[in-house]
Amino acid sequence: AYHYFRIFESWEGAYSVEGGIVTASGYAFNDAYRYVDWLLTVPLLLIELILVMRLSQDETVSKSFKLGGAAALMIILGYPGEIAADIPTRVLWGTLSAIPFVYIMWQLFAGLGASINNQPENVRELVKKARLLTFASWGFYPIVYMIPYTNLSGSDVTVGVQVGYTIADLIAKAGVGVLIYMIAVRKSQAEYGGKA
Repeated sequence: AYHYFRIFESWEGAYSVEGGIVTASGYAFNDAYRYVDWLLTVPLLLIELILVMRLSQDETVSKSFKLGGAAALMIILGYPGEIAADIPTRVLWGTLSAIPFVYIMWQLFAGLGASINNQPENVRELVKKARLLTFASWGFYPIVYMIPYTNLSGSDVTVGVQVGYTIADLIAKAGVGVLIYMIAVRKSQAEYGGKA
């Protein structure tokens, strides 16, 4: 929550809205808050998704380190492009960031898919939904990252990127988080008794 407060505070300092028009105040908007938040929260979300896969302890630890490291690399590589003033630099860093991104997406999609039949009956549909929602929400981030490549300009680009990232964050973190919580509750019911 701290980083979102800081994002909001930085936004208020960098832009003003009058008559539905966003204008720059002259102070720079600080994208670093969002990227620091992602460095902290994305690996944790990945670990939660890995735990859903029902792997052995060794596989869980190994996959957590690999995907956590790939997530950190993806975020670190994406940041220079995010703050770049020109499109070629943004494209370069976005492309480099896409390499670990594709690796993570493949590992999650394949891993969650392979785990569905190993799940208790009462969570299989939720795992399918978590898999699809993760894939859809994570797939939204590169689209938002590419908004500056369009014919939009000025504040339209900035607003589009920030609104897009916020929507993606809500779905990827809160939406998937709720599904993971529901999976955990149902697994507990299946393993320790009670109704599903």
